[in-house]
Amino acid sequence: MELPVTAPDSGGRNKISYTIETRNLSYALPSLYDEFSWVFCCNIPKNSQKFIIKDVNCEARPGQITAIAGPSGAGKTTLLEILAGKISPTKVTGQVLVNGHPVNAKCFRRLSGYVTQEDALFPLLTVEETLMYSALLRLPGGKKEAANRVGVLIKELGLEHVASSRVGEGSNMGISGGERRRVSIGVELVHDPAVILIDEPTSGLDSASALHVISLLQLMVANQGKTIVLTIHQPGFRILELFDRLVLLSNGCVLHNGSLKYLEERIKFSGLQIPPHINVLEFAIDVTGSIVIQTSETPNIHFYLKDHGEKRESLRVDDEGITISNHNDIVEKCPFYSNSHIEEILILGGRFCKNIFRTKQLFATRIIQALVAGFILGSIFINVDNNVGQVALQTRLGFFAFSLTFLLSSMTEGLPIFLQERRIFMRETSRGAYRVSSYVVANTFVFLPFLLMVGLLYTVPVYWLVGLRRNMDGFLYFAMVVWMVVLMSNSFTACFSALVPNFIMGTSIIAGLMGSFFLFSGYFLSKEKIPNYWIFMHYLSLFKYPFECFLINEYGGKGGKRCLESERGECKLFANDFLKQQDLKESQKWSNLAVMLCFILGYRVLCYLILWYRCYRTRS
Repeated sequence: MELPVTAPDSGGRNKISYTIETRNLSYALPSLYDEFSWVFCCNIPKNSQKFIIKDVNCEARPGQITAIAGPSGAGKTTLLEILAGKISPTKVTGQVLVNGHPVNAKCFRRLSGYVTQEDALFPLLTVEETLMYSALLRLPGGKKEAANRVGVLIKELGLEHVASSRVGEGSNMGISGGERRRVSIGVELVHDPAVILIDEPTSGLDSASALHVISLLQLMVANQGKTIVLTIHQPGFRILELFDRLVLLSNGCVLHNGSLKYLEERIKFSGLQIPPHINVLEFAIDVTGSIVIQTSETPNIHFYLKDHGEKRESLRVDDEGITISNHNDIVEKCPFYSNSHIEEILILGGRFCKNIFRTKQLFATRIIQALVAGFILGSIFINVDNNVGQVALQTRLGFFAFSLTFLLSSMTEGLPIFLQERRIFMRETSRGAYRVSSYVVANTFVFLPFLLMVGLLYTVPVYWLVGLRRNMDGFLYFAMVVWMVVLMSNSFTACFSALVPNFIMGTSIIAGLMGSFFLFSGYFLSKEKIPNYWIFMHYLSLFKYPFECFLINEYGGKGGKRCLESERGECKLFANDFLKQQDLKESQKWSNLAVMLCFILGYRVLCYLILWYRCYRTRS
């Protein structure tokens, strides 16, 4: 594949440059003492802490690619996450300075672009749509400016030939790994950040794709003067030559901070000879014991060497004259949200719709499932309402109970999709793309018409085949209850998808709660027979209120004079008497709908609070 040879014009604007510097930066893994420090009266012993990085002093300058290298477990990703603001400054000792001033993590996250090692993208969106939605959310100029920026970015990234291809994931047909990596980088470049932080940009790529990605970054540095910091494991010769600055870590400590040329000189001063077919970095990682660790007492501008006689020498790094902005510029340029609440809801709603309609498991399968289940249940319970007697009554109650079980359990299949979206949501909100409230509202509104369609496709065949109340108001009320039931289930799943850490725990919790709700619904045990200490579960049950609505709709109102049981031609049980036995009133027909609406809104509010707290913890 031919590499791009030009980078987009920045538009002639004077852009602010940022120099990032760390001073005596240390980060230790939280121990059990940290988690339960309130239990212990004594102070935590210092030697109980395990440092991931310790006394790190390094620098990344504008117009340069700074590579953080080292063996596995050296602390590369941890250092990058601290620079990106993913790890709370309160958990870190030392300083991170931007242009010589302490960093404002919240502001810096929005000014910079951070690309994680894992590509968190929507597999069913095309490359162009992925970049377009990111641009709409992060650029204030509207659709026209976003389209212009995306067009330029696609050309810059060399993605013109796959612009209309879906991203794909795993076994799904999509773009290649190298192209997907460039899309991930593009998502963080749409707002044209001056600082780009990338974790393992060449991970999982072949040598040609890896060189393509690094060459692209080098062009951005040369043409736009960006500050680029990336982590890398063991790059090849051609990739290594593209780096301007190298930070070599070992066991969380800095062994080298400077150019590749000076690293080579350090190794030679140590009395070691680099073999002909091994690059400098690879050899340096192998002989880390021969390079003195930089500490807070050894300034970044000096490199300390040791030979076999433990003799130390130092080399001075030449200082480049780079014009950078002052601290006030950083504060003034700190962006707020690019769009209003309404604009965010419309953009996110459009993206939700595309994902729903293109997800066969969520759209086509759910529609077919509702339609087929409606016909099958209708054919099983066909004309059961025409019969009179205890058996017929129990059969109708069984039909209502099974319908609710099917409707409530079928909506929980969307859990994996919610969990996949949460990863992307966390990344986007942490970078200030949109508000949490806009996401929750957009998700709620998008599912309203979709679930209404699912509810109608189930209701139309089953209602008339079973032979329930043969009038339009009864049918419309039944359809409304079904719609409310699937909305309750969808909101319940959305709430717990925001809470649980993974799919296995999510299915376990949701299945357990659904089973408990069914048990305490009043179908198996009447309210009077439920122990007092479990009565709260009866009122929290998602089955209770729609089940009562079905009963009132079928046996209340004009149908109250129907005979349900007779003996020797004499009616023993009328429909309104049956409702009295169940302690149900006609007024509960609408009050139960209000309770169901409260459940829908309540679970959505809980979903919002959980997601907001997750984002707050990430930001703080």
